[in-house]
Amino acid sequence: MNTWVLNLFLYFPEDKREYIPAVIELTIILALCVIVFFAIRRSAARQSIKAKELEKKILENNKQDIQGQ
Repeated sequence: MNTWVLNLFLYFPEDKREYIPAVIELTIILALCVIVFFAIRRSAARQSIKAKELEKKILENNKQDIQGQ
């Protein structure tokens, strides 16, 4: 029973040229995933730098407020 059910969903073509479109599509999608990953990583690094600068400004303003009182 189990092998019969699996045979419904598994398809291994006799002509191996049928794999070519799938390999091309997989390559394109993988390349796009890598590009998106590095874009998100770069964006996160920029946001981290901006957050550190903002934190530094806030701490300096708080320090000046405390010294000014």
